[in-house]
Amino acid sequence: MASTMLSLASATPSASLSMQEILKGKARPGSGSVSTLFNKEKGNPFIKAKSFGRISMTVAVNVSRFEGIAMAPPDPILGVSEAFRADIDVKKLNLGVGAYRTEELQPYVLDVVKKAENLMLERGENKEYLPIEGLAAFNKVTAELLFGADNPVIKQQRVATVQGLSGTGSLRLAAALIERYFPGAQVLISSPTWGNHKNIFNDARVPWSEYRYYDPKTVGLDFEGMISDIKAAPEGSFVLLHGCAHNPTGIDPIPEQWEKIADVIQEKNHMPFFDVAYQGFASGSLDADASSVRLFAARGMELLIAQSYSKNLGLYAERIGAINVVCSSADAAARVKSQLKRIARPMYSNPPVHGARIVANVVGDPTLFNEWKEEMEMLAGRIKNVRQKLFDSLSAKDKSGKDWSFILKQIGMFSFTGLTKTQSENMTNKWHVYMTKDGRISLAGLSLAKCEYLADAIIDSYHNVS
Repeated sequence: MASTMLSLASATPSASLSMQEILKGKARPGSGSVSTLFNKEKGNPFIKAKSFGRISMTVAVNVSRFEGIAMAPPDPILGVSEAFRADIDVKKLNLGVGAYRTEELQPYVLDVVKKAENLMLERGENKEYLPIEGLAAFNKVTAELLFGADNPVIKQQRVATVQGLSGTGSLRLAAALIERYFPGAQVLISSPTWGNHKNIFNDARVPWSEYRYYDPKTVGLDFEGMISDIKAAPEGSFVLLHGCAHNPTGIDPIPEQWEKIADVIQEKNHMPFFDVAYQGFASGSLDADASSVRLFAARGMELLIAQSYSKNLGLYAERIGAINVVCSSADAAARVKSQLKRIARPMYSNPPVHGARIVANVVGDPTLFNEWKEEMEMLAGRIKNVRQKLFDSLSAKDKSGKDWSFILKQIGMFSFTGLTKTQSENMTNKWHVYMTKDGRISLAGLSLAKCEYLADAIIDSYHNVS
């Protein structure tokens, strides 16, 4: 700590006063002197000292070296849950964070995860450090799950895979790779996008710009705007794409549109960069949700893909994911992997083992893998049922004739309602529905029983709040 010294002085000698008198303002000119210093040995912040010919008071004031650091604002997503927990209203709903809930709105641990953890206990596996690149068995199965085990990029060893700290950490590794080896290159990000994307690239000092994606007039995809902006970007840009279940809109390109997107990216010599956070959790099919990535890989394009197992295996707190870089040759892939490891070493040294073993056990075991697919279809099916019930409730209750069918056209755990920031605040302040201010709601946190209540809140906010 820094100390600021304050002093008073007088030219008249006298006897010493007590510290209490000086601190209470009873010191008088000519009454003596006391010095107040920090006595480290005795643990007493004040000591007394006489002086002749003047009164002096020296006070040590502790000032933090961190005084210039301002309070950070609450996280726009995680802060929603904090506000929700503080609300005592029984009708409250937390539709902010993308985490799956049961019909009773309770957290859910997949049965297949429990079985995988029991296997780990039976084997008595240790807690030794993993290599920098992570668990080899995990890296193998996660790449095969993404591309397909028989994909040429796997057979030809053209994929550099490094275990990361879920999707966020994997994106951050890729951002550091871009900053180091593609200086000045910019990343194109959809407007809107997941709230943490911009933070990640800002933190890595990678410049970014936005391409049009959401059309508020149709509550759908602005495909022409998207293509135009990708064409206009500087050659060699990195184009960040959501592999499936776009967050926050839930609006995905159709297969024909994906082909056109790939055409433009190839023409401009851009680098596709996929964020795949919902494979299998969007449609219920692992292969269907990976089709966009596989389309680009089949064209022989080099690309980056960040993966996460927070949603599809419910491993939110395990922080398990991967960064995959598809290269033109096995030699290039080996060099890229070596540099990803070099970046990871001073950042976090090596990744955690528990979640990696869960994924390796589930995806690598045919019986558990099939059980997972069935369970994932159940989870995705519940969200689809909630989506349908919400649409039915809105259509039945809203007499204005507004078309709410966009809700059914969206996919995944989120719905982009089209509500403005002010309308979203009304949802929270009046109806105790907690959501992000961009109008996104998590259908994974909604039950069938609460759909009509939510419909009332949306209709009121949409029609009565300007």
